Amino acid sequence: MYQRDDANLGAASYYVTGAQTWGVSNVGKFTEAVYESYIISSSRQFYNTLDPELFQTARMSASSLRYYGIGLQNGNYTVALQFADFDFEDSQTWQSVGRRIFDIYLQGERKEKNFDIMKAAGGKSYTAVEKQYIVPVTRNFLEIHLFWAGKGTCCIPFRGYYGPAISAFSVTPNFNPTVQTSRKTGIIVGVVVGAAVLGVLALAGLCMRRQKRRKLLLEQQELYSIVGRPNVFTYGELRTSTENFSSNNLLGEGGYGSVYKGKLAEGRVVAVKQLSETSHQGKQQFAAEIGTISRVQHRNLVKLYGCCLEGNKPLLVYEYLENGSLDKALFGSGRLNLDWPTRFEICLGIARGIAYLHEESSIRIVHRDIKASNILLDANFNPKISDFGLAKLYDDKKTHVSTKVAGTFGYLAPEYAMRGHMTEKVDVFAFGMVILETLAGRPNFDNMLDEIKVYILEWVWQLYEDKHPLDMVDPKLEEFNSGEVIRAIHVALLCTQGSPHQRPSMSRAVSMLAGDVEVGEVVNKPSYITEWQIKGGNTSSFMSNNVSGQSSMAPRSSASHTSSPFLNSVIEEGW
Repeated sequence: MYQRDDANLGAASYYVTGAQTWGVSNVGKFTEAVYESYIISSSRQFYNTLDPELFQTARMSASSLRYYGIGLQNGNYTVALQFADFDFEDSQTWQSVGRRIFDIYLQGERKEKNFDIMKAAGGKSYTAVEKQYIVPVTRNFLEIHLFWAGKGTCCIPFRGYYGPAISAFSVTPNFNPTVQTSRKTGIIVGVVVGAAVLGVLALAGLCMRRQKRRKLLLEQQELYSIVGRPNVFTYGELRTSTENFSSNNLLGEGGYGSVYKGKLAEGRVVAVKQLSETSHQGKQQFAAEIGTISRVQHRNLVKLYGCCLEGNKPLLVYEYLENGSLDKALFGSGRLNLDWPTRFEICLGIARGIAYLHEESSIRIVHRDIKASNILLDANFNPKISDFGLAKLYDDKKTHVSTKVAGTFGYLAPEYAMRGHMTEKVDVFAFGMVILETLAGRPNFDNMLDEIKVYILEWVWQLYEDKHPLDMVDPKLEEFNSGEVIRAIHVALLCTQGSPHQRPSMSRAVSMLAGDVEVGEVVNKPSYITEWQIKGGNTSSFMSNNVSGQSSMAPRSSASHTSSPFLNSVIEEGW
């Protein structure tokens, strides 16, 4: 049964055929169109068809064109869509430049992406193209949707010749119908009302989209003036670069959020950090802080390329480092075979990076969360500190006392863990722990080891007092420089002293590690370890007596978890 589609549809309109078997909905107004008709015609001869008259007219749409089959018996149907493009000539002139590209959906499922009629016809105009699909009808209803996704040309050869277009289509049941076609009024009214609502909503959506885009452009202009145009990314390009933040691209998760591997349009590989919570600051102030951090650059700091501040979860774009984090390289599932010279240079590089943040940068930055998982390694195993400056973005108090401790158990200095007293010596303490982990090739807490080895600082002090400090070196290191190892152990023990005044500055720690100045004698064992041993006997017994066997002291646990044995001992001591 042939039905002619010759209704005069406008920018947002619908109609139902007289036989009440088909509904049509059109949405979209052509920009500066030559004429207002949405039906185009040609009397030329069409090829590759036995019925050229079908292709002499075609319906166009500036955005979205839907056909509804009403009251169909449920079952599988063969849907044949027929196209022929005669807007774009295939001659060797400027008129051949135009391209009509759109997507095809059937029953809401995309069947064709970036469909180009002329390309499908071998680059020929006035040539019929037929696409056939087997489509299930399960609710007596069929929807054919042609959607312009913003691709192709809009002004060549004439303005207003973009968007989907179709010449004819047929729907044939792949079975023998057993019931009469239903044409109940309720179905018709439902389709008509639905199409009308769709049109109204589409118009409203277009208006809202324009307003939103205008507001976004104004916000971007403000951000450009603060951060600089090259350093502001759109959410769309970062979502595309990470494949919609796919779990396959997840590099890791930390205290500030998740990090994804992404590839920008120009081919540059980046790491995109999706911050887990919104700063208390406004976007402009947040952008100003990001701009400041991005200007802090050192060979041992991860480079911050820029940011995206659309929505409530800001995105930060960093350089991508091939060899991942230090903790994974040392004792993670993807551990690497790091020899002693590499490990020693890693310790030196970390020290230089922290010293730059504390003493050489234009703004003094206390990291607050120095740990092995925040140290990243490039292709040559050069260490780079990540997440520096982020604590400042979320700290609404500008004094040295913070109401929220930012850090990781096992790396927290006593004065910071118990009183929130934050100075650069907090980073010095954490650096000492990272040195010990790098030398030993193990985390600072591991309750799978012998009791005396569970907490690395207690174990190393025991070896140091017994005059066997080299016994703490990673067994995988077959060769190492004993003098450098002893020097590194001494520096680590100095950095982890209980009193911040007894810890060296980071610039002095660099000099001591490099052998430029004498390390000197390590002062006495910190009182927090002595108190711990007196009251708890050992790590395991203290843990079982005080925290019911919970191993909440693991180095990558959250600061909001149950307090660790180390912190309990600090509490007992009166910090």
